[in-house]
Amino acid sequence: MMASSYSAKEEDGHHSGSAGLGGAAIRTRKPDNTAFKQQRLPAWQPILTAGTVLPAFFIIGLIFIPIGIGLYVTSNNIKEFEIDYTGTDMSSPCFNCSQSFSWNSTTPCRCVLFFSLDQPFESNVFMYYGLSNFYQNHRRYVKSRDDSQLNGDERSLKEPSKECEPYRTNENKPIAPCGAIANSMFNDTLDLFYIDPNGTKTQIPLMKKGIAWWTDKHVKFRNPGGSNPNLTAVFIETAKPVNWRKPVYELDTDPENNGFINEDFIVWMRTAALPTFRKLYRIIQKKNNMAPTLPRGNYSLEVTYNYPVRSFEGRKRMILSAISWMGGKNPFLGIAYITVGSICFFLGVVLLFIHHKYGNRNNSSDIPN
Repeated sequence: MMASSYSAKEEDGHHSGSAGLGGAAIRTRKPDNTAFKQQRLPAWQPILTAGTVLPAFFIIGLIFIPIGIGLYVTSNNIKEFEIDYTGTDMSSPCFNCSQSFSWNSTTPCRCVLFFSLDQPFESNVFMYYGLSNFYQNHRRYVKSRDDSQLNGDERSLKEPSKECEPYRTNENKPIAPCGAIANSMFNDTLDLFYIDPNGTKTQIPLMKKGIAWWTDKHVKFRNPGGSNPNLTAVFIETAKPVNWRKPVYELDTDPENNGFINEDFIVWMRTAALPTFRKLYRIIQKKNNMAPTLPRGNYSLEVTYNYPVRSFEGRKRMILSAISWMGGKNPFLGIAYITVGSICFFLGVVLLFIHHKYGNRNNSSDIPN
């Protein structure tokens, strides 16, 4: 009893002394008495029953399957033509170019491929170049660039990021643009000609502007030196990428499509997620409302073979494609909708059968006497 009385008095004295020092309130770790901190907020916990789950499966299936069929049919109705010009076969007109050409070649190799279109392209036609077995999604490849330099920062122009190694400097000069992505830029030249029945060749006009994303063209990529710089003077103290034949300020004669804002360069710098990909090369605009953009008939594709792919067993192709309200030809989205809808509908049927057969059984665990 004496020990207990002493402890109580000692504790009272301790508390009173603490309160007396400055008059501050006693600190405590107890959370505030609020609904949030005391976890008293109202909550909704759904209870899954056959009456709610089965209709959900059937509804998803009945909605997704028609949407998938519509997307798939729309994709298949988009006209598309593809021609491979890698030149691996001896019968290919580009065979000699593919065998002898390399990054160190000083003169380009040219080859001509002939093809015919069985169906005309009525609306605007988009010309793509496609590459296979090219892994733009490799981690070190994706990081090998300097976004500050591409945005026109003059300091980064003279001192590129270390992420660009080993394509950061060349001959003691900073490389512009630096990095492995820019160094491997696609540089084949593709020209399309229509061959009349009498044998006359007519070149198809190809638009090289308007192929890049607006945000890339006007926000992410900028030339150093202001809005109208003298690009030759701006890049005078820099070196071109190792595999390029001409510096960045000679990509185009149009000042609105030259340097870092060249749209072919911008399109290439947006890396692809898969090893087989296509990138927009040119646009063939419809001029006459009465005549098709590309009539049926014979054509020739003249290729300036600048881009070697034999070292990594890649392939190159040219694609002509129209578009619809859902974009270009891509059956994946339609197949995905059909697959998900079919799986949900099938699961709904299976669960309905199980519920009908076993749902009414007595689940009581009582043991009969």
